This record gives sequence, C-alpha cells and structure tokens, in this order.
Amino acid sequence: MANKTSTSKVRSPIVSVMGHVDHGKSSVLDSIRGSNILGTEAGGITQAIGASIIPLEVIKKKCGSLLSSINLKFSIPGLLFIDTPGHAAFTTLRKRGGNLADIAILVVDINDGFKPQTIESIEILKSYKTPFLIAANKIDLIQGYRKKSDSLLEDIGLQDPKVQTIIDTKMYELVGELYEKFQLEADRYDRVGDFTKQIGIIPCSALIGQGISELLVMLTGLAQRFLEEKLNITVSGVAKGTILEVKESQGLGITIDVIIYDGTLKRNDTIVIANTGEPIVAKVRALLEPDPLAEMRDKKAKFKTVNEVVAATGVKIAAHGIESVVPGMPLISVNNPSDKEELEAAKKAIQAELEEVMVETSDEGIIIKADTLGSLEALGKLLGEANIPFRKTGIGPISKKDIADAESNLEKSPLDAVILGFNIGFEKGLLIPSSVKVLTNNVIYKLIEDYEEWKKLKLEEDRKKALGELIPVCKLQILEGCLFRQNNPAIVGVEVIRGTLKADAGLMKKDGSKIARVKHIELNKSAVGQANKGLDVAISLPGVTCGRQIGEHDLLYSEISESEFRKYKNYKDLLNEEQKELLKEIAEIKRKNNPTWGI
Repeated sequence: MANKTSTSKVRSPIVSVMGHVDHGKSSVLDSIRGSNILGTEAGGITQAIGASIIPLEVIKKKCGSLLSSINLKFSIPGLLFIDTPGHAAFTTLRKRGGNLADIAILVVDINDGFKPQTIESIEILKSYKTPFLIAANKIDLIQGYRKKSDSLLEDIGLQDPKVQTIIDTKMYELVGELYEKFQLEADRYDRVGDFTKQIGIIPCSALIGQGISELLVMLTGLAQRFLEEKLNITVSGVAKGTILEVKESQGLGITIDVIIYDGTLKRNDTIVIANTGEPIVAKVRALLEPDPLAEMRDKKAKFKTVNEVVAATGVKIAAHGIESVVPGMPLISVNNPSDKEELEAAKKAIQAELEEVMVETSDEGIIIKADTLGSLEALGKLLGEANIPFRKTGIGPISKKDIADAESNLEKSPLDAVILGFNIGFEKGLLIPSSVKVLTNNVIYKLIEDYEEWKKLKLEEDRKKALGELIPVCKLQILEGCLFRQNNPAIVGVEVIRGTLKADAGLMKKDGSKIARVKHIELNKSAVGQANKGLDVAISLPGVTCGRQIGEHDLLYSEISESEFRKYKNYKDLLNEEQKELLKEIAEIKRKNNPTWGI
C-alpha cells in the first residue's frame, strides 16, 4: 500500500478513565477538564469527538512547580482523554495488537473500596498490560476532612491526626486488596520507588479539585518516561483509527465517532472499515469537530466542519454506506482508491485486524458474543487466562445461528453447549432450548464467574445423576421364622439394615460366595421396585435352596463388580458416611479372595 510522504512525531498518549459506577469517573474527568479550561485563551483545552485534548502548556500552567519538580524533558504534546468514561469505552477501543488506551486512571471511591466494575477494570488492565494509576476519590467525604492547602501532601499533613489515620488506613486497605486479589504492589504515589513495579495511588477529590494536579503530573510524567517510544506516529501517513460510536446525527444521517491514533484523515478520503462480512468502503463526506468547549453529552451540541484531522484525536465522520458499521471496528484510509491493488491491500489489512479477534480458537469450547470488537477481545483474553476454551466468537445480539452452534456441542461435550454474551441482548423472537445455557452480563469478570459457577453446579448435577444410575448397595439380614419358600425360587423375609435393596440386584454372603439376583420384592403383599433401610420385605431368589445356601439370621450384601466399585469411588465426595462404610465392608469381603480387588 503506497504511503503519503511520511513525517514522524510523538502523539499525545490516550488516557482512559475506568472504575465502578458512582465512584466518580465522570467527576474526575470533568475536574481534569474543568480545571484546565482557560476560556478563550489560546492553547486551551480542545474538545474532540469522544476525547479531550489537554496540551502540555496547559498542564504546565496548571501544575506549575509540581511538573518541573520531576525533572523530565517533555516531548509529548499533551494528554488525550477518552471522554466516555468507564470500562465500556476501554473495551470498545482497540488497535492492531491490543487496546488503544496507552495509560489509564482507575477511579476508586476511597470510602467504598473495590466493587464489581473496579475488579473488572483491573482484570482488563492486567490482561492488556496497560499501565495505570489509581485515583482514590472522595477524600472530602472522610469525616472531619477540611481542605487547608492546594498542595495535596501539605493538605493531608495539616489534617487532624484522626483524619490522617483514617486516610492512611483506607489507603492501605486498597493496597492490601490489590495485592490479595491481583498480586499487584501499590503505594501512595509519593512513596513509590519504582513505577514499573508498583502502582501509584493518588488520594483526591474531584468535587473540590484536590489532588487533581498531582494526578495530572503523575500521568504526564509516567507517559513521558515510559511511553514515548510507542507514541511515535506517522503524521502524514494513512489514517488509522477505531470506531467509538455509530449514531444518528441531525441533518447528516448515520455518522461514526472515531478516534484517530495514527496518520492524517482528510475530507474526500476513502476509508475502509472492518466488517463481519465484506469490509465497508466509504468516501468521507464531512469531518466534524465540536465547537470549542462544547458539552459533548448535550444532544444540541454544535459542530464545525474541518478539512483534515491529525492523530491523535477524535472526529465525527459523515459518509455514505456506513449504516452497518459496528463500534470497536478498525478503520484505515486509502491514498489512491482507484488503485485496485492498494484498495485490496487495505481491505486485507483491516480484515486481518478483525481476524485477530474473530477466530475459532479451538476444536472444542463455548460460544462467545459481545457488543463490540474490543469487548469481544477483552472477553476472549480473560477467558484465556481462566483456561476456558471458546470455539466461535461473534459481535451483536445472540441469534438463532448461535443457538445452533451451541447445540452442535451437545453430543461431544454438553458442558460446552453454552453461549456467553457480554453487554448484548437477543434477536427478536429467539427461542432458547433447555439444552443450551445462555449467560449474559455487562461485567466481564461476573460473566465468567457466572459461567464457572454454572459449570460447577452442572458437573455436580451430572455426577449425582451418574451416581443415581449405579446399582444401589445394601446389607440385609434374613429374619427369623421368615423362610417362606424353600426353593424354585426361594422366598425369604429380610430386613434392610443399610442402603437400598433394588430388584435385580446381585447378593452375596459374608464369606463372598454369590447367592443370586433378587427377582422380586414384596412389601405388605404388594410388589415394589426397591426397599430402603429399615424396611422388612419378602424377596424371591431363583436357584437358591433355604437351609443349604442360606438360613435364618444370615447377612447378605450387594454383589457388585470391580468397575462398579471404582465408579462409586469416583463419587466418594457425594456419598454419605453410611454408604462409605457399607462399600468398605463389601470391599473387605471381596479382598479376602483377591487382595487387590477394586484398587
């Protein structure tokens, strides 16, 4: 594929804000942006589609001596924050070989600790090896806390000793939980000796703006020190991006919000977007950016058209034929769309990116579906770490074909007749047979936990069923005065001392000699299929003569094969103590003649 004349530069690192609902993700992001909005002053914050760009000069102005104290020469132009906070945005945004976010802020309510989406976020960050900082938010809600200084560390030092103790305790609860749950080492940011081995925690309050400057300084410093090499991009090369959202825009029809992470995209450029079928080829009709400081969540937000955008940034694209685009899909521009070879090369490159995720990874395994390509990749990664194989993957709602794919697993492995769906629903009117298990959740790690719990219960059910299909074992005693018929067949009265007697069960004596199979069981003159412990019943024994092979007071035991005994051993954990003792007695009788019987 031919390139435009390439010029290299260092782009802004892409920062994702993650965390549990209500822990303050939006507030931290708003505080970062709000504290840097300089009105109409040149060089202020720039709003892009799905992103906020904070130039280095603005960070320097806000953070002042804090930034200069870390003694770094900066080449990064600033920070680009993903405006859609939460793990959903993180899992949507991907690029070739991994996630689009270069670094992340994990927001945790210092008073609330780790919650489901906090754990989810850490699992995902770990799986992508994405560096992150923890913003321990809402310190203003700690009882007795009063802001006394704009400097975070000075402010903590000026608090009442009781408040300082509470802050330290809550901090180290986070540190302990990080290590206990994830084997990750962490400490308060100013106490971290090596940021490649420890995670920095910044106590802060988005509400009153405390600790936000320190958070910005840490992000900027870490990005410069550890990420500079991976931030090198080709400015004038083909544009590469990922779809954040697909939406209806007034006067424009369907548009796509895209994060461009490499190259330059111009109006009238041809773009190729990955698709589950043929890749989508479209011509850019318009590139739109929001007005300065526009509130992107406002449906009435106004936009301005631009002729080109340069990475890294976000932009709204209007184009024909993009109605079926799926969020999370990769995008690439084409220099010369009339060159068939170049266009085909672009299609192959973009579909190869899709196939990294949309693969049938093994001959056996469950079916997985997700709302976007990025979240499908995240789900696949975490399933891989949990050693859960998956056979087929897909994007979008659970369909009739997914059910058929899951059903096809039944014969070979019933435990794989499962569909896991992340953040998705079902096709209208879909009927789910009882033979297929469908689990959905909007938290990936909870989805995996639900599956593992279901599998555990299903295995236990299957084992109980298999145990129930084994011939039950019993111990009987022939009752005095109850030899009702001498032979052809012999009929005797017995008490079931242990276990369960079942018709057609084989019996043996205490010396191991085989007697017969029980042909018939009668209780109160009525035929029954089985008799449980404590019951007195009459049984018929073909080929047996009372007074010769058996007599009053004789003990009789179940006569089982070695293979049946070994099956019972496989289900030892499901047996009660009486069953275990009875099987032990039977084995001892058998081992009188064969010492290795059943071993």
